[in-house]
Amino acid sequence: MASTTTKKETKFSAFLKKKDIVFSWKRYFIDAMGAMAHGLFASLLIGTIVGTIGQQILANCPLGADIAALGLTDAQLLGKVSELDISFLQVIGLFLNAMGTFAKGVAGPAMAVAIAYVLKAPNLVLFSMLAVGAAANTLGGAGGPLAVLLIAIIATELGKLVSKETKVDILVTPLVTIGVGSLLSFLIAPWIGKAASALGQFIMWATELQPLLMGILVSVVVGIALTLPISSAAICAALSLTGLAGGAAVAGCCAQMVGFAVMSFKENKFGGLISQGIGTSMLQMGNIVRNPKIWIAPILTSAITGPLATCVFKLQMNGAAISSGMGTCGFVGQIGVYTGWVNDIAAGTKSAITAFDWIGLILICIVLPAVLTLIFGAIERKLGWIKDGDLNLNS
Repeated sequence: MASTTTKKETKFSAFLKKKDIVFSWKRYFIDAMGAMAHGLFASLLIGTIVGTIGQQILANCPLGADIAALGLTDAQLLGKVSELDISFLQVIGLFLNAMGTFAKGVAGPAMAVAIAYVLKAPNLVLFSMLAVGAAANTLGGAGGPLAVLLIAIIATELGKLVSKETKVDILVTPLVTIGVGSLLSFLIAPWIGKAASALGQFIMWATELQPLLMGILVSVVVGIALTLPISSAAICAALSLTGLAGGAAVAGCCAQMVGFAVMSFKENKFGGLISQGIGTSMLQMGNIVRNPKIWIAPILTSAITGPLATCVFKLQMNGAAISSGMGTCGFVGQIGVYTGWVNDIAAGTKSAITAFDWIGLILICIVLPAVLTLIFGAIERKLGWIKDGDLNLNS
């Protein structure tokens, strides 16, 4: 009996191996979450950035027709360019705004396809994830990204199980993949969304209530997540982390990226400054494993800049939540903060962008991370905790 069971288990394991289904923390949490963040970058994030630029062009364009009074969508206005007195700048603004709207509208499908791709889904499964992502993101509400992550993983793996197992694969595989994804979206996506949203709301509420303590906690935790081989951007997006908590998250990410870039300048020069400062501090992960003490300086810095962001400068991320976990990567975190300012002005909750706003953003994101990490790093070098070469990216 035991031998029969073992043979069945061996046969099933071989089947899973053939389908490239591997149950692992790395594949489902690290790889899938990283892919989800890439899907968000290529849709919601880029859409928000270009849309904001378009809105600013339209808001500050002194020439052309009063397009707001026409009551048409950006796409409709672009279609009537030859008929209306629309200036060239307005055309550019309308195009960027429309481009942003289209990009943001496919956030769910983009995330799901990215997840299926990293899970090495066959073509029919991969293409079917467009519908699954749309369903999960829509029904998941504010917590849509987390719903997409979980549901896309399940739907992808089940789709892979049936892929190419029948003579009517072109019908069976999409039917199973979309069917499972849609069913799960109806059954659990709203609950996943509510749970993620509630957790994010709690963090934001706690940050408003205790800006000092939560400023430290959020900044340190999200900053650490940014340097670890997981996606801080995806975490912030999944929790819809904005407001003061989003500002603290930006501070923590900047402390890690700018901190490591400046602290390791002796070893890595300008190449390392750029690759870490506007790329990712994750490049230091191998060195951290070899000498965890090199992580102390950026973490201490984040514990200082986080509460300064929440208590002194009241730095808020009211742009896309994904920007909260981006730090200085492509300056997306800073663009997100600026986008939030613009949104607040449009909503009437902020009168104007002040010099104090800009000073706070520059100090929290660039100046303080550089100065504080250099000081802490110098102390660690004096103590012998960091030695020459410990921060070398080529080691």
